[in-house]
Amino acid sequence: MARSRRSFIRVLSAVAGTAMLRPAEVRGSASYSRPLAATEEWDLSWLDQLQGKHKQVFDLGVPELEAVANYLRAFRDIYKLEHPQVNAVVGIAYKAYPINAVDALWAKYQLGERWKITDYRTGLPATRNVFIESRADVPDFARDAGVRELQSRGAIFWQCNNALNKVVDELSRDTKQPFDAVRAELVAGLLPGVKLIPAHTMLIGLAQEHGCTYEKR
Repeated sequence: MARSRRSFIRVLSAVAGTAMLRPAEVRGSASYSRPLAATEEWDLSWLDQLQGKHKQVFDLGVPELEAVANYLRAFRDIYKLEHPQVNAVVGIAYKAYPINAVDALWAKYQLGERWKITDYRTGLPATRNVFIESRADVPDFARDAGVRELQSRGAIFWQCNNALNKVVDELSRDTKQPFDAVRAELVAGLLPGVKLIPAHTMLIGLAQEHGCTYEKR
């Protein structure tokens, strides 16, 4: 409990400075790089749940989950270890955002076309989240790579707030909708269990401070 409280306090103080964070993925638009209020509360207590002997954070620069599935599968097959002994954290910013979005957002905002993601069932730009369920029609190394299955094995997914605001900015301008309305829709449209976090670069560091090794994809 004490450790969780220290983590929460540390987050509050760190958030005050997140307006200075400008990762390469989220530069270039003043409208989405809105500073976070110093008093805004972010619940990052889940970091203290990373108690496994083996734990890794995946910095996803591409929309694919095979590496996460391979990591968990290897520990299961070689060492007979699974969650909670093995922890996987999936860090998502801008480039992999569609992984975290519900089907309705894929259809409304044509995320498949925007992110050049094809629906393997139709061969056309996806209008549904093709990452939710695992596929059986792929080689062994690519199986078990669905969001739901990974979550059932303890994987934690996050969504960077700065990157989400970039997505909101693009969609609101292209569809001529108010920024705040689109943002509310996208926040509500995150898949169940996804953690909205203040800044991707900040959480990559915090995950490593909590003992995670790091893999960039």
